Amino acid sequence: MNKKTVRDIDVKGKRVLVRVDFNVPLDKKTGVITDDTRIRAALPTIQYLVDHGARVILCSHLGRPKGQVKEGLRLTPVAVHLGKLLGQPVLKTDDCVGPEVEAAVAALGNGDVLLLENLRFHAEEEANAPAFARQLAGLADVYVNDAFGTAHRAHASTEGVARYLPAVAGFLMEKEIDYLGRAVENPEHPYIAIIGGAKISGKIEVLENLLGKVDALLIGGGMANTFLKAQGFYVGDSLVEDDKLDLAREILSRGQNKLHLPQDVVVADAFDANAKRQVVDVLAVPEGWRIMDIGPKTLAAFEQVLRPARTVVWNGPMGVFEFPTFAAGTQRMAELLAHLDAVTIIGGGDSAAAVAQIGLEAEMSHISTGGGASLEFLEGKVLPGVAALLDK
Repeated sequence: MNKKTVRDIDVKGKRVLVRVDFNVPLDKKTGVITDDTRIRAALPTIQYLVDHGARVILCSHLGRPKGQVKEGLRLTPVAVHLGKLLGQPVLKTDDCVGPEVEAAVAALGNGDVLLLENLRFHAEEEANAPAFARQLAGLADVYVNDAFGTAHRAHASTEGVARYLPAVAGFLMEKEIDYLGRAVENPEHPYIAIIGGAKISGKIEVLENLLGKVDALLIGGGMANTFLKAQGFYVGDSLVEDDKLDLAREILSRGQNKLHLPQDVVVADAFDANAKRQVVDVLAVPEGWRIMDIGPKTLAAFEQVLRPARTVVWNGPMGVFEFPTFAAGTQRMAELLAHLDAVTIIGGGDSAAAVAQIGLEAEMSHISTGGGASLEFLEGKVLPGVAALLDK
């Protein structure tokens, strides 16, 4: 990675503004954090700054308040939880800019940690308003971006602030850029990508970019239905993007020997966790039924392709994994990757959730914290939050 990190700057006694991604799921009734993965992912950077005597000012968004103060989206539960994880109090302000915040920052001692209120309570955050970015920057001497999950957005706290402060990467950002960068620029071959999820439309650029780099591309999930229909197969009531059939045919003709589609599928008579189900060949989807997962024959074929892999990127589940009845394809894919002698990179979002669900996180080389950001990185796009950081 050719970007400077927190290791490359002296932080002792400095006010360090750290953009973290604490956009964690909260229980709607209790406000309790239901998954603290993103908070834990930021701990190495925060702990390093504390240990090296920085005055740590954390900022994050939570949910989509759209420029308004929403009581249910305050970061107070995050501050409490982070304090427990760090083993020290985490101070918290009721805003992210203004006199109250400036006073709280001025009172910080070396090693103290302060969490600012939800950035998106201000519409200027997503608008990347220069005045708002200047206000945030005015709180600190140095800026650290450790929020890879928002690096594809040019917001005030991800890109704007870096115009006014020396900007470096945190350890999570560094890890994301290293692993995903390796997959994009210098993968060890055989290099195999597994792309799933509901639709082609959100992943067109990824498919097109990966086709030129990978040795094989395995397609599952709802998007496979569009490819199957484009080949002339009957897919019943399955989710299909009819307006993307020509595009699917184009990708199929470009991919030819690289593209691997399902051979058999699990179908259901309704989109329901308790629907009737059966395994059928892709040539034999019954009328009125819908494809919900990949079948055992497909998994066996995918396993053969994956066995010699040295680098694997996986983005998107193989079926409707939210329904336990149709989660087998996704779970089995996670198990296959866990046992490969390869660099395995899970591209955030639902794939990461599926891996976590069956407790295989430790078996993967890297699980990205950024769904949209990791997709755009794999598309070969320059992420504004990464571009804004100082080069080594």
